[in-house]
Amino acid sequence: MTDYNVDRNGFYGEYGGAYIPEILFKTVENLKEAYLPILESEDFKQAYHALLKDYVGRPSPLYYAKRMSEKYGCRLFLKREDLNHTGAHKINNALGQVLIAKRMGKTRIIAETGAGQHGVATATACALMNMPCTVYQGALDVQRQHVNVERMKMLGATVVPVESGNKTLKDATNEAIRDWCCHPADTFYVIGSTVGPHPYPDMVARLQSVISEEIKWQLKEQVGRDYPDYLMACVGGGSNAAGTIYHYLNDERVRIILGEAGGKGIESGETAASLQVGTIGILHGSRIKVMQTDDGQIIEPYSISAGLDYPGTGPLHCNLYAEGRAQVLAANDNEALKAAYELTRMEGIIPALESAHALALLPKVANQFKPTDVVVLTVSGRGDKDLDTYLKHFE
Repeated sequence: MTDYNVDRNGFYGEYGGAYIPEILFKTVENLKEAYLPILESEDFKQAYHALLKDYVGRPSPLYYAKRMSEKYGCRLFLKREDLNHTGAHKINNALGQVLIAKRMGKTRIIAETGAGQHGVATATACALMNMPCTVYQGALDVQRQHVNVERMKMLGATVVPVESGNKTLKDATNEAIRDWCCHPADTFYVIGSTVGPHPYPDMVARLQSVISEEIKWQLKEQVGRDYPDYLMACVGGGSNAAGTIYHYLNDERVRIILGEAGGKGIESGETAASLQVGTIGILHGSRIKVMQTDDGQIIEPYSISAGLDYPGTGPLHCNLYAEGRAQVLAANDNEALKAAYELTRMEGIIPALESAHALALLPKVANQFKPTDVVVLTVSGRGDKDLDTYLKHFE
């Protein structure tokens, strides 16, 4: 049986690894040696789970979406990460990494952000734990997500708008890595997704795995068995998807469907569907599927959703796609917008644009469902931050 977890060298099949500048070698090695003993220590588990319960408000509900179940011919449950403190799944990871940073004696936190949810979550964790925080965000995303920028500033973070490239998530990540190279001794880089050099993809997936851990017992309570027939999530870098599927990776009874950002269409040249249009390359310290030219120059991604606007996908998901373990489909901008409005009108839940890319797959895969099938779809974040975009397209 195939094991889809990371191997001891930091690879998922042929994807992953740690391709880093020499100056960061010791820093990343130290993290590699420290992260599992810390994560598995009773002291960490106690502190982390207390925060998840009393601060984040976990467990997040697993909600039976009655009207949409009828429409799509299945038993559709929504995992409500949008109800977490700060409005998305990102807080699960940010709190965990800042706790790790403190235990490693680091005194300064940096982060990158696209849609701003990870930036807000990191700034929140740093305010809570009294750590200085600098967040890098593409200048275009600073405009698109101005409410989140103000939240980060209010929480005490320094927000640095990045003017290079196409001024989105890739460019923010580049700047954060430059900062890290300049301050490796005292700085901890809180990466917001299952990307970057090993051990980040595994560490983030483990911190987000609280999602699938809860799905197991919540399904047992609601439907009498602890596994669904289908798991669905949106995938950019891949952290909410990793958290959703973590405890089911090697359970072949569970089918995995991931929705990436089609942008204006995967053949249009304006897309972020890197699993389908990318080729193998190295980006931000990891061997993954990357949107690139024949000579390895990054092709700028495009998506209406700032959180999925990244030219690659984490190594875990690259391997699931390559091995046929996950079915990956693209949702275009207009399909995601339509899906967001459908959920809002049918269930009274306004989802983040990112999550809407998973919802947009329902009409595409409904012909696979039987009426008895249990489908769990993760609503990774709430749509307050995207209201301007929604209103602009549906005035």
